[in-house]
Amino acid sequence: MPADEVLTMGRIGVDLYPQQIGVSLREVRTFAKFLGGSPTNVAVAAARYGRRSAVISRTGADPFGEFLHDALRGFHVDDRFVTSVTGLPTPVTFCEIFPPDDFPLYFYRFPKAPDLEISESELDMDAIRAADIFWVTGTGLCRSPSREATLAALRARGGAGITVLDLDYRPMFWQSREEARHWVRQALPHVSVAVGNLDECETAVGVRDPRGAVRALHDAGVGLAVVKQGPLGVLASGDHGKEEVQVPPVPVEVVNGLGAGDAFGGALCHGLLAGWDLETVMRFCNAAGAIVATRLSCADAMPTEAEVRDLIGGESARA
Repeated sequence: MPADEVLTMGRIGVDLYPQQIGVSLREVRTFAKFLGGSPTNVAVAAARYGRRSAVISRTGADPFGEFLHDALRGFHVDDRFVTSVTGLPTPVTFCEIFPPDDFPLYFYRFPKAPDLEISESELDMDAIRAADIFWVTGTGLCRSPSREATLAALRARGGAGITVLDLDYRPMFWQSREEARHWVRQALPHVSVAVGNLDECETAVGVRDPRGAVRALHDAGVGLAVVKQGPLGVLASGDHGKEEVQVPPVPVEVVNGLGAGDAFGGALCHGLLAGWDLETVMRFCNAAGAIVATRLSCADAMPTEAEVRDLIGGESARA
């Protein structure tokens, strides 16, 4: 079997998104069911571009877990590293949708999410070392044994290929921001790419200013630092600070902004593997995220390369 081009590790679950937009969950009557979990969505997004993708995660031994396997296979994402945990339910996540910028999330990951039960002993380190891109998240560091497994996997990479840390700070998964910063700092020396918004960068390196954050990430050993700045677009600093680009966002009518970051991640993987220059990669990532922001779901909404290029072409024509 050829090595994975994109191998992600971390959260997986079922997203239940309301079919009524602009109202509280208290008033919602119907929901649609989707594959979810940020690193899983990134693998799906990369697969949409024809990349060989796989996920390392765990589900409950229940029908929702079986649904997730079916969904992964339907998206052409390898599920051989997704195993079940007896006694823990597959996580379910609800959201509320208040466009353009308010999308509260409600995570049902009790008493503990199965994806936090990933252990070092079950990891296929050969597959992790062989992957062209290995993608992990800050959330994977929030509890044991996932924390130790994530750090062991990063050490096993040994600087091979492209290793990405999605800073992915979710306050409800941590006792404090300081605890999260401690463990993220253990991971940073082992990654070549770090991606996060301003709040996640502040959690990781204690700096909220975008350029200060990229300098701090480079000082920690990161080669490419990508800082998402919302309406100010994306700042990317590559080659340990020797190259910098800032790309504005693509204006769209937002339906649900929750999947945009994962679409950005899958597009980042595709662009890095393709060897594009940094500005081209960032423009492609922004456009991919913008497309998903116009759609209700996350995984199901991931665009094809043709769709992204159509949007970029349209933006160029309007410029």
